[in-house]
Amino acid sequence: MKLTILKEYLNDSIQHVSKAISNKTTIPILSGIKIDADANGMTLTASDTDISIQSFIPTELNELSIIELQRKGSVVLSSKFFVEIVRKLPASQVEIEVNDHFQTTIRSGSSEIQLVGLDPEEYPTLPSIEENRRIQLPSDLLKTMIKQTSFAVSTNESTPILTGVLWSAQNGKLKLTGCDRHRLASRETQIDVDPDFQLSNVSISGRTLNELSKILPDQNTLIDVIFAENQVLFQLSSILFYTRILDGTYPDTSKLIPQSYQTELVIHAQQLANAIDRAYLLSREEKTNIVKLIMREDQTIEISSSSSELGKVTEQLDVNSLTGELLRISFNSKYMLDALKVIDSELIHIGFTGAMQPIIIRPEESNNLLQLILPYRTTN
Repeated sequence: MKLTILKEYLNDSIQHVSKAISNKTTIPILSGIKIDADANGMTLTASDTDISIQSFIPTELNELSIIELQRKGSVVLSSKFFVEIVRKLPASQVEIEVNDHFQTTIRSGSSEIQLVGLDPEEYPTLPSIEENRRIQLPSDLLKTMIKQTSFAVSTNESTPILTGVLWSAQNGKLKLTGCDRHRLASRETQIDVDPDFQLSNVSISGRTLNELSKILPDQNTLIDVIFAENQVLFQLSSILFYTRILDGTYPDTSKLIPQSYQTELVIHAQQLANAIDRAYLLSREEKTNIVKLIMREDQTIEISSSSSELGKVTEQLDVNSLTGELLRISFNSKYMLDALKVIDSELIHIGFTGAMQPIIIRPEESNNLLQLILPYRTTN
């Protein structure tokens, strides 16, 4: 293989695919990036068996010549060095030449680097996916949905299924749900699909979705999502992102969501977040993160936290409306801040069905997004 390529395009592609490289791989060749070059362009592939990412660089784009190919071929190069080397090369063009036994020379400006390549034949093939179950989503919407749900997944590997975000679809609606047993986040959206299209028990690792999110463009570009038996493929214009579906059955979380509330509160989201953030400073010192909310007759609430060593924070907040039984409730301030951070709404609605029942937080004007937090039992 011998070619010259514009560094900018090569570097962008390497940054994308390297997100699939794991430091913990037990298969040596998977610590490398596979490069295939032919007359159409260059394809870079990286995988850790759970995630596989493939990026394609065309020979020419909008009449701009990106690659000059002299000899087609393939090689696998160590990602650890290849990623860093390309980023630090001095010139705007990079020449890559692969000779006998996959010895690879990279030239740019006055730099020349020799790398030991590996046999591409030993690199695992990517999963083949039948395109029978496909949905399309705008990239910016998918990015938002991941942000609003993936933070709530479990980090405890003893229940692997809860480390994932559940994808479910019926009646033309797609729903993403993350839950770690102490909190839940779900986001719903309309999708343009066949009325019979259904999805259930498709759980994708939250960590994987966060990596995907870094690649997704912020614009309103359509992304194809293709579901197979144990794989999901996210198809962008020049990038294929494959991920494994987690094994196991996701628990039924619908029973956690109350259908009615005995207390309802509407409040300015940012004011509440700021008050909880200040209270969190003390609760963090106690290593409990516990903050208390007390509802008052005069349509105000009190947010407070205390530290046996440092003292106490108490803050009074006006609310837009407060109906039902007045409650005293304690919760994990970190969880509440995480939930408030992803609600893009000036006013929020908080529903309570009792001091020890789930707290439900939604944007005031929309039912597409729901955050649930379990309260804490405290002695006083």
